[in-house]
Amino acid sequence: MEYGTVPGVDKPISRLVQGTVMLSSKRLEESFALLDGVYEQGGTAFDTAHGYGGGDCERVLGRWVNERGVRDQVVVIAKGAHHNQDRQRVTPYDITADLHDSLARQKRDNFDLYLLHRDDPSLPVGPIVEVLNEHKRAGKINVFGGSNWSVARIQEANAYAAANGLEGFAVSSPNFSLAVQAKPPWANCVSISGEKGAEERAWYQANQMPLFPWSSLAGGFFSGRFHRDNLDSFSESLDTLAVETYCFEDNFRRLDRVQELADEKGMSIPQIATAYVLSVPLNIFALVGCNNASEYAANVAASTLKLTPQEIAWLELNSETR
Repeated sequence: MEYGTVPGVDKPISRLVQGTVMLSSKRLEESFALLDGVYEQGGTAFDTAHGYGGGDCERVLGRWVNERGVRDQVVVIAKGAHHNQDRQRVTPYDITADLHDSLARQKRDNFDLYLLHRDDPSLPVGPIVEVLNEHKRAGKINVFGGSNWSVARIQEANAYAAANGLEGFAVSSPNFSLAVQAKPPWANCVSISGEKGAEERAWYQANQMPLFPWSSLAGGFFSGRFHRDNLDSFSESLDTLAVETYCFEDNFRRLDRVQELADEKGMSIPQIATAYVLSVPLNIFALVGCNNASEYAANVAASTLKLTPQEIAWLELNSETR
């Protein structure tokens, strides 16, 4: 396992960050087995959110952390202020309410990293930065940032912080994968993949801001299940969402090349897709959604494969040779 650091977090952070959306109190033994397996393989970072499972995912993670006595060894990334079907919720009130809910659910008094799950660009950044600094001063969060925040909004927030003697956004969590989105899978998503994301990737590379990108496997597109001739066979909502978001010809050309490289290197399609994300010249901690310890082990193996710049360009369809 490779590790990195984030200024303000005094623990090493595994470059693979295990998600928690699959955790359930109805499958507590299975959920604990997954978390145990991740931790035993060196996984020290876990990503959760106020909205996952109506709070159940946070409760299960908190129970595991406390019962296993690993509070000081693992890094928990919490997210809040996601929109709902009725209104935008990136307000000081909602940020505060969600943070307190998440702390109570996980039975802890502090988060290592706290991310705003969405942005509302119609609102000024000042009150948002102010309330996050208020919670940081109170010791409830160590470091904060944004999930699905554009570089422009992060710059705006950090300019406000600098002008007012406050802490700014220190980390970011956009979408990033080899596959490019035809459209956002959900409202208010921000992706830095593909040609359209090149400028934002350049900014992140220049500043080396820690990135916690989501959906490295492009919603399952790189699971190996999706082919040009079977797209009408999927009926599950997440599968049909993947079809609508990722299943177009340029991505299938990328998938063809992933398969070719996987065969050559003796790895699987998901492993090459994960290796791609971890091989680009960015300060990346990749979010993964493993359902068991074996899947996590495959990701650990993928993280050891460093693709060359030539291989990366070829996979991206920016070169015909590798």
